[in-house]
Amino acid sequence: MLFDSHMHTCFSTDSKMKMDEAVAMAKQLNIGITITEHMDFAYPEPKAFIFDVEKYFADYHKYRNENILLGIEIGMRSDCLEENCRLVGAYPFDYVIGSVHVIDNIDLYTAQFYEGRSKEEVYKQYFQAMKQCVTCYDGIHSLGHIDYIARYARFADPEIYYNEFGDCIDDILTILAQKDKALEINTRRFNNKEVVENIMPIYKRFYELGGRLVTIGSDAHHVKDIGRGLQVGVEIAERAKLDVVYFKKGKPQYQR
Repeated sequence: MLFDSHMHTCFSTDSKMKMDEAVAMAKQLNIGITITEHMDFAYPEPKAFIFDVEKYFADYHKYRNENILLGIEIGMRSDCLEENCRLVGAYPFDYVIGSVHVIDNIDLYTAQFYEGRSKEEVYKQYFQAMKQCVTCYDGIHSLGHIDYIARYARFADPEIYYNEFGDCIDDILTILAQKDKALEINTRRFNNKEVVENIMPIYKRFYELGGRLVTIGSDAHHVKDIGRGLQVGVEIAERAKLDVVYFKKGKPQYQR
């Protein structure tokens, strides 16, 4: 069974999706799902992107089975390392995504991060922060949406081109490969074929540097987006010779 390994229900600040809706859609699509609620410690807006983990497991325990798993997406920051590590170690998450959402206490979603700066300067800082995080965050299973910044960057062409930032990206991919971590194929932007082709060299390079595992996730915040682009993700993995996995009890499960 194919798994959508990245989605957010109402425990995440930016989602109102109900668990019953997610479960029903997964059944309709005949796919497995992993819920990965946002946890971004020290987020610039007080109390945003923080949730009650005890309540999360208490409320969703009844849904948990072979095809419905419970994970988390942590916002990786160097100043939140100890807090994040304690959290991940204290609860039985099936899957932990490590993502970079905030740099210098500024959300990459906001225009403030890009004002008066060149694309080269901004993207190099983004990849440097990501390298620092994947170096010290051993408790993650997969690096989430390496192309996250391209969603929101205030540039005429926000795309990530490997030939422009390859050295920075190679550092990240090498660390992931050496640690046997997965690289997420996040399908949120895959309605555009050019996006797929632009990001393809990153996954091929991951294999060349010793990486073998990828997860696939829609990053759905609404029920209609569950399962979005999964087959495109599978095609990317196949083209890059990478194995598609999901995580159960912290262990990779190979998808056939």
